[in-house]
Amino acid sequence: MEETREILSRTALSLPSPHVVLDLLSVGVCPRCIFRLFGVHGQAYCCSAITASVLQSFLEEQKSCDNGTVENRLVSDGLVRCSYTSQESEDDHAYCCICLGVLQLACQQDRKMLTTSKEGSIDDFTATIAELVKRENHHIDGFSIEVSIPPVIVANERAVWMYMKKKYNCEDWFKDKIPSQHISVKDALRLSINTSLENHLGVKSGVDLFRIRLNYSHLDASRMLQSSLANNHTCKRQKTDKKDNRDSLDDSHKSNLKNSNEHLCSESDSVILRTLESMLDHAFCEHFVIPPEKALKPCLLTTTCYRMPIYIGGRYLKFSRRVSQSCWIIDDERMGEASVEEIVGSNALLVCKGDNYKFHAAGREDIDVRMLGSGRPFLVEVSNAHCMPSMIDVQLIAEKINNSDKKYVRVRNLKLVNNQAWTLMREGEAEKQKQYAALVWTSRALTEEDLHSISSRKDLDIIQRTPIRVLHRRSPLERKKIIHWMNIERIAGSCQYFLLHLCTQAGTYIKEFVHGDLGRTHPRFL
Repeated sequence: MEETREILSRTALSLPSPHVVLDLLSVGVCPRCIFRLFGVHGQAYCCSAITASVLQSFLEEQKSCDNGTVENRLVSDGLVRCSYTSQESEDDHAYCCICLGVLQLACQQDRKMLTTSKEGSIDDFTATIAELVKRENHHIDGFSIEVSIPPVIVANERAVWMYMKKKYNCEDWFKDKIPSQHISVKDALRLSINTSLENHLGVKSGVDLFRIRLNYSHLDASRMLQSSLANNHTCKRQKTDKKDNRDSLDDSHKSNLKNSNEHLCSESDSVILRTLESMLDHAFCEHFVIPPEKALKPCLLTTTCYRMPIYIGGRYLKFSRRVSQSCWIIDDERMGEASVEEIVGSNALLVCKGDNYKFHAAGREDIDVRMLGSGRPFLVEVSNAHCMPSMIDVQLIAEKINNSDKKYVRVRNLKLVNNQAWTLMREGEAEKQKQYAALVWTSRALTEEDLHSISSRKDLDIIQRTPIRVLHRRSPLERKKIIHWMNIERIAGSCQYFLLHLCTQAGTYIKEFVHGDLGRTHPRFL
């Protein structure tokens, strides 16, 4: 108790006169909301012993000491005696009129009370969250807390500031405690539970991929807020009508108002917040109860924990002409025997124990084209990985892929990447020149003159219209490309088959350059 008194003594230095704080307690503002409204920092938030009744007793004692009337607890002249009593603190089942129980750590989960008292225990609250993390089998080395609150809390806070402005505007302390200096409900909640949650989880909080999200909602209060905003919208429409000298609303206009109200009810939180921000003080006071009423039930809390996507990147080589880059299914029938996406992604997902994955590559090749050389850069994006893979785990993924019996795909330079993820992809895109080898058949045997003509061509400009074979899924465009060089490799025993080695600008359609695609690529190879 002595420690609590010391914390309150330090906290009181940042608070206005005791009669102001007692007044806020009387209208239903919880201690933590009072602290944050006046920019209090420190241990006050994470001390469960500071309840409304404890804070009231401390302040009344402090006020009485200042007035020199400890024994009979008289109130100094000019101050209104606070109607808030300890009995109300213990028996009144209402929750904070601003945060709706969020900072009192009193909430509902699955329509059941998470806490058994109005002032929830920090340790009990964080123990429940830690249990969820462990139950979902997350392996973590840190965490960060995300908080989502309903817009009605923002409206409630403004209503309390309007109440104080009306009552204490002439007092010197009010001019120094402007709303911009306050601490948000979200930050105050983090200050309240952070240390305790660190102790339960055995790791430190900070900027981390693993997130614990606390999502608060309050259906009844949100409906009342939307109703108030709808009334404000109606008043604006009525004022506009008066300017147009309309004495009454006809049926069609009433229908429009009804549709507008329904539209407001479906507005997103961001739109509601912008609407509140745009309201002038006098309009706000006309449509909202000031001070706001206490809530008879707390917010509903939905707790989720997840890890932000992790990326495993490298380069892949494809050796089979029956393997597509991504999973290719037409009319429920698989095209090819497998895909690079499935071979690499499924192995990464298994080790990371994630929910799902996405495969990204720097460009693509046709199913019947092999990917050789240094390989094509790729990324596997694993969502909500329950295990953060180590370097050894990543090597195990590579070994499993490379040692597969079918030898369809091989990966190299596999590693866990963070902000380098998309840089790796850009490396592939920056490789402006690509080398290919194509097996070509001609209707006549090539002469020495043909060979010399082909090998002497350098930086040949060509124009390619979208190939017929991909026209159903690509825009009909003309693309200018460059063939940097070509060489012919003869095949022993054949005068009409040969290997064409060529270096081209990235994105060139090689097959179409060879056969011309019915004139859609010109000039063509021969």
